[in-house]
Amino acid sequence: MGADEMTEIHGTCDDEFEPVQAAMAANFDSGQELGASVCVTLGGNPVVDLWAGDADENGRPWQADTIVNVYSTTKTMAATVMLMLADRGEIDFSAPVATYWPEFAANNKEGVLVSHVMAHNAGLSGFDPAIAPEDLYDEEAVEHHLAAQRPWWEPGTHSGYHAISQGNLEAGIVRRVSGRSIGTFFREEVAEPLGADFHIGLPASEDHRVGDLVPSGAGLDGTDTAIDSIAARTLLSCPLDATETRTRAWRGAEIPAAGGTGNARSIARVHSALACGSEVDGVRLMSPGGVERIFEPQSEDVDLVLGMKMKLGMGFGLMNESIPLSPNPRTCFWGGWGGSIALIDVDAQLTVRYAMNKMASGLVGDLRGAMIVMSAYQALAQL
Repeated sequence: MGADEMTEIHGTCDDEFEPVQAAMAANFDSGQELGASVCVTLGGNPVVDLWAGDADENGRPWQADTIVNVYSTTKTMAATVMLMLADRGEIDFSAPVATYWPEFAANNKEGVLVSHVMAHNAGLSGFDPAIAPEDLYDEEAVEHHLAAQRPWWEPGTHSGYHAISQGNLEAGIVRRVSGRSIGTFFREEVAEPLGADFHIGLPASEDHRVGDLVPSGAGLDGTDTAIDSIAARTLLSCPLDATETRTRAWRGAEIPAAGGTGNARSIARVHSALACGSEVDGVRLMSPGGVERIFEPQSEDVDLVLGMKMKLGMGFGLMNESIPLSPNPRTCFWGGWGGSIALIDVDAQLTVRYAMNKMASGLVGDLRGAMIVMSAYQALAQL
């Protein structure tokens, strides 16, 4: 595409939410995008469903059904599974993980609570000893690896972003409580009932629809932090290369903190149920009280890995002065390496979702997604 050519944006956008389309167009016009999708729902109904650009560097068009690896936005799906099990009384967030996973108590982890896992407070932000990305493809082996570890700090005292390990810890609990892998539980209990095209473990039959992530050049390796810091130890314990997501092995594996594949529409479909108090179009994931568990504050301090002040609830980030994405208190969010972002505003019954393939260097989102969120609130304020 030439420098003077405007990117054609496809899909639908209610007139009142035109600022969202304008923000998406601005991202493309500035040269920051290759391909992307944006979805906004209000009251469970899509008011913005847009896509544009290319799915790879060879000019393959981003289509309505293009899906892409969204890295840590996947965590919101794993958290949804955990919230559902807690709502059913099958797990207790205040109970030790070892209640459900006895071998996890090894190496002084008897006091690690399920809530610590949900809020990155478990002291297991990385793998010790370190593992390679391909080791993630054996989900049960990774669970055994974590069960044998000693925490790097006293659990429950600080948050330290469990970039990869959080999903495996949650998967270990889900497997032992439900008898199913977390990807299977998600597919059977969430994605299929809602008709959401999101996958934790993508079938090979869907590979042709996947867009290629294009790395920013800044690897997720911790080399910009002190080598003995928790941040460096975390990121170096499983150094990722974004091109790994183009392989069948990565796509097919269940990597519940970083390996989910979907688009803005499919993630918004799941999140709209949470935004509407647990139910959308007659499909109920949990009770309204189950959704409210998200907003129980677990910690608020400078995260040992991210290096910024984070207010963490049960499986999601909450609003604070460092991340003022929403004016409404019952708003939660998360983002993914490279730029993807998801916001759920229960007060307004609003969801905002952005997924792209041209990565920026941000670990949990970047300015492109923030501009999409801001434009959605600009539109909402005029209704």
